[in-house]
Formats: sequence, C-alpha cells, structure tokens
Amino acid sequence: MKLLHQRLNLYTDGNETYTFVPAEPVGTRSLTIYRNSGDIVLNREGKYFHGSLSSSYTFCTAPNTPLPASSERSGKTIYGILGMVTLMMSEYIIIITGRELRGRFMSNNVYRATDYDILPLNPDASVQNPPNTAEAHLLALVRSHLYGGQFLFSYGWDLTRRLQAQWETLQEDAGKALWDVADDRFFWNKFLQSRLIDVTHANSDQNLSAYILPVIYGTFDIRPTRVNGHYLRLCLISRRSRYRAGTRYFRRGIDREGHVANFVETEQVLLVDTAGADSNGDEASIQLSFVQIRGSIPLFWAEINTLRYKPDLQIMELQDTLDATRKHLEEQVSLYGEASLVSLVNHKGYEKPVKEAYEHRMAELLDLTKVRYQYFDFHSECKHMRWDRISVLIDQMQEDLNKQGYFHLDSRNQKPIVLQQGTIRTNCMDNLDRTNVAQAAFAKWTLGKQLRELGILNENEAVDNYEELIKDFREMWSDHANEISVAYSGTGALKTDFTRTGQRTKMGLLEDGYKSVMRYLKNNFFDGARQDAFDLMTGTWTPRRGWSPASLVSDRRPLIIRAMPYVLWFSVFMIFAGLTLPRASDWSLFYYFLLWFIMVALSVTFIFIHGIEYVNWPRLLPLSDIVHYDGPGYRSGHAAKTRPRAASKLEEIEMGTMSTGKSRMD
Repeated sequence: MKLLHQRLNLYTDGNETYTFVPAEPVGTRSLTIYRNSGDIVLNREGKYFHGSLSSSYTFCTAPNTPLPASSERSGKTIYGILGMVTLMMSEYIIIITGRELRGRFMSNNVYRATDYDILPLNPDASVQNPPNTAEAHLLALVRSHLYGGQFLFSYGWDLTRRLQAQWETLQEDAGKALWDVADDRFFWNKFLQSRLIDVTHANSDQNLSAYILPVIYGTFDIRPTRVNGHYLRLCLISRRSRYRAGTRYFRRGIDREGHVANFVETEQVLLVDTAGADSNGDEASIQLSFVQIRGSIPLFWAEINTLRYKPDLQIMELQDTLDATRKHLEEQVSLYGEASLVSLVNHKGYEKPVKEAYEHRMAELLDLTKVRYQYFDFHSECKHMRWDRISVLIDQMQEDLNKQGYFHLDSRNQKPIVLQQGTIRTNCMDNLDRTNVAQAAFAKWTLGKQLRELGILNENEAVDNYEELIKDFREMWSDHANEISVAYSGTGALKTDFTRTGQRTKMGLLEDGYKSVMRYLKNNFFDGARQDAFDLMTGTWTPRRGWSPASLVSDRRPLIIRAMPYVLWFSVFMIFAGLTLPRASDWSLFYYFLLWFIMVALSVTFIFIHGIEYVNWPRLLPLSDIVHYDGPGYRSGHAAKTRPRAASKLEEIEMGTMSTGKSRMD
C-alpha cells in the first residue's frame, strides 16, 4: 500500500494560497490549494527558503516557485485532510488538527479524529463571522457533524474492509493507495475527498494519494488478554455505510438502489500469537474474523413524527419495492455469501404490519436460494426479564452459524484454513437495541467455537468460565452498542445491562426509561438539523454557491402555530409567578390560577393536535413526498389529518433538492 502523510505543516499566503508541507519524510511533494481559483497543485520536489531559514522540503506553491516570504505557518500540526465541502458562499477545506490513539491493529495505529479546522477558500468568507445567516447555519451543520461522530482512520491499514476481503484482493491491491482500494460503502468522507480524487484521476503527475485519507464512521476497540497461557487480542470494528445515512426517524427502509438505512458491518477479530508474545507484541500468527451485518427492513417504509410517543407507521407499496429488495439482498449475497435474515420485530401491535410486509416480500423472492429468513419473537421469548432465552435464537441459527463459519488465517499456511461463506443480517425496528443483544450472542457463541477449535479451550469449556475474557467481551459489545445507537438515535443503546453483565436488571430498566425519554425529545425536536448535516456531509444534498435560500433559516409556519409555544411558556411562567411572588392583596388566587391552567391545557392540546407542525424536520431535503404519501400501503394513526403543507416545487428548486433528480423516498 502507498503510505499517507501522517503530519503536515500548513502555510497560508494571505488570500492567495494554502500550502500543506509534509513534516516527514524530507523531500516529499507539497500540496497547494489556490484560494481564488480553487486549483489544487501537487508541487515538484526541491528545496524552499522561508526567511533566513533553509528547509529541505519541497517547492510549496507552483512548481519551481519557492514559498513566498509572506506566508505564515500555522501553529497546529495537521494530521490529515478530511476533504472539501462547498457551501453557499465558499468552498471549505476541512483538516484534522487533533487525534486520539484508539489502539494498534495489524502493525498500524488506529486513531479517532478529535479536533478540526475549517479553512475557507473564498477570501471574503469567514468561518468565525459568516457573511450571512444561511452560511452560518450550514457551517454549524458541518461542525455538529464533525464533533458528533466517531471518525476513525489509519495511515497504513484499510479500516473500511474486513480481513477476508483484504486477503481476497491481496495481489490486486499491491502498490495501490488506501483510498483506491477502500470499500465505497464505508469510505465515509468519499464525497468530501472527491475534488482530490478527481485531480488524481485527471493527471498522472498530480497523484494526490498521499493526501487522501479514508475515514470510517464507526467504532474500534482492541483488548489484550490471556486464556490458558495463550496471549490473545480481541478486537471489535464497526463500519457504518454512507449510503442512506441519517437519523432514526428520518432515514428508514430502503432506496431504489437497494441501500438501506443504518446499515452497519460489524467485525469481531481474534488475534492469537502462538509464539507466546507479550502485550507489546505487534504481529499475530493466527487471525480469525467473524462478520455480521445489520440494516433497516428492506422495504419502503417510514415513521412520521407527530409528537406522540409512537410515530405514525407508514408502509409504501411502490411498484419497484420488490426490485429494490431484490437488489439489496443480491448485493449482500455477492459481498458476503449466503444471507441469513434474522427479524426481531414484534408479531403483534404497532410493529406487526411491517413484519407482515417483510415476510410477504420474502415469500415473493423464493428464487433467491442463498437467502433464508428466520423470525424470532424477541419480546415474547424474553419477557419477564428472561433474557437468557436468547439461547433459543442461537439454537435456531446454529446450523447457519456452523455452515457459514468464519475467516481463519494462519501465517504458517499460504491459504486460509477457513473462509466465512455467509453472514447473518439482523434487524429489529431501529436495528439498535434488540439487534445489539442478538449480535452479541452470535459473536459470543462464535468466539467460544473459535477458541475450542484452536485448542485454547477444552470441549466442555465456555467463554463465561474466563472472567477477564468475558468482562472484556461484554464491555466491548456494550460500548459498541452505545456508539452505534448514539449515531442513529442520539442516545446510548437500551438493554446494555444484559450485554454488559449477562443479566437484565431493574436499574437497567430505569436507565432505559431515561434513554427512551431522551430519544423522544431528540428525535422530535433536534434530529432535523442532524439529518441535514448527514445529507450535507455525504453529498446527498449540494447547495448552490453564492445564493442564500430564505427557507433554510426562516420559519414559514402560520403565526398561530409559531405563537402557541410562547403562550404555553408564558402561562407556565405566570403560574410559577403566582406561587412564588409576594401577594399584593387578600383576594383569592383561585381564578388567577384557573385562567392560567386553562391556558396551559389549551396550548398543550393545540400543540399535540398539530404535533407534526412542531417536529424539527430536515430542511435541506424536505420529506414532503413521504409525509404526504397517499398511495397504496399501510398507515397507522391519523397522520393524514395533521400533515403539514407540502413544500412547493419553487421551494424545492430553491433549496437545491430538485437538482439531485432523486425522490426523498430514495
């Protein structure tokens, strides 16, 4: 693999250029980005002089031109270029200025990005003082996305691909750059890096590969342990797909290309050193990998927020639903082999329609012989806190687990001992809480099997018998569950007390109650901006430069809708005032409190009747064709009576949504 620059120095020449000079090795080519034109130039090798000091780096502006004496060096070390994003007034370079070491994997450090700088190309644009409210809003979305996510990278190891996939293309990948071999689904900043990639493709002399840093949005954890005298390292990596990315209620189901919401590949890696290396060892002679996937139910469906605790469930029976589901499943088979679909949604109540629609589609796809559907009634089987009943699911899936296997590579052999021939795809409604429990159970079962087949455990021994190992396993899967849940729902995962301790507890129930309340608040009142940030940073929505849409920052709801929350808060204030302020007369306050309690009741009732108007909806890509869907399918509740006005075509064109050529259901 071609190496990436790990440290860069940034030089700014007034309003003319940004130049990135590799801190090491000496003599490598620097990169200049011209602020007025946006041109990106890889400079020729050579030496430059800056003031009275000579440095043996490279020419740092145009080829054969020394770095101007007027250029100023940033006091920060740059750990990588995340990419470039275009907003209304300018294009911006996003650079990584802080990183945290998360561990060492396959002889390479794995980092999490912790701090960033945003550099405007337009000299008239300012990150600190944006020229208008729309630009300020978009910059705020960029920052919220950067600091709200778990972005991981390595300079020498491809984090986007599982071990087996890397082994299968080992010969083809020799001499290629990391970005060139990365899995397109998990190359999170692929859109942000598109300018640098285009320059590399257009001119062989302008190969910017050393500056193109692939980043994943996911989790990484690695822990050393000993079992029966064997030194092991247990690693857990999750990779979140950039396709159909978003938040819990604003990205559900599938699009017409077969991409599903909240698709995550999770790889559990076991590294075993048969030579008996200590915890400082870097290489592992035996590598084992077990991969699972999760993703939203592959149908066109949605949940429409209305401020009620349960949103309105909507299943859209579109003409190409079957084709989209087929595309998704065929892609999984082509990538992973046989697919075992485990569905954990409830068989009655609110979730029943989506379960039945899923099973109906699977009945129409019986020709997909490498796909098998398995239903498990999670809540019925595990009710009354009997979470040990997850073993029933393990028994149901044991044949598939044995048949699909796992990846097993031994350095003493040229070829893998075992290849993973398929994968289990697990889903519940959110692909979070129940899915986490099931995936952890599959991973634990597989880990025990791997250790027994290696001879590290005896046939009658289990992972639970080793306190340190099971403690690390449970903590890793609990942390993983929390981070995946935060990315999608805004809060930590539910039911992690079982994953962390092996038992369902009353304290865990209380914690889940608190998280459920927080999810309700975030999903109804904050997720619109989070969804906008996902759409902006993944390239799902691209704005027009130099034009500011008023609908991005203005509130166009009717006056009475906007006024009612103020009526509510003022009424509450008056009640507290009556309770706390000194009385000026001896008259009874009965009618005073009666008035304001009536105002509170009326305003709350009004807000919940028109609840959909108070949801924090995405503004960049309005969900009008989902919210106003009136075709065949299923709709619960009374969403049709309270849906907001559809955005006009003019508004959609102004917002840039029509230029994508895609429906919001995509």
